[in-house]
Amino acid sequence: MSESATTGVTGMSVAAAFAGMRSVAPVVFRAGCPDCRGRFELGASALRLAIGASSRTTFYSFTCPDCGAAVRKPAGERIVELLTGGGVRTLRLHSTV
Repeated sequence: MSESATTGVTGMSVAAAFAGMRSVAPVVFRAGCPDCRGRFELGASALRLAIGASSRTTFYSFTCPDCGAAVRKPAGERIVELLTGGGVRTLRLHSTV
């Protein structure tokens, strides 16, 4: 870091740097099960996102908390944006060709 980048900066405590920040509520996503038709909210850790080379190979998945069914749904651009922004683990699928 150059000296000019730190000019005018005095010692600051961690507490002072983070003063006024609030804790952030965990992100939850609304979902539904096509098998049992249950509707519920899931945390980011309950979802998985797979991003493929096309819209046919891009999807998200989760296990229904009501009936235990494995659910897989297509994910368009907006869904991908929301899930990645909410901290959902993402797997990028690569073609073997």
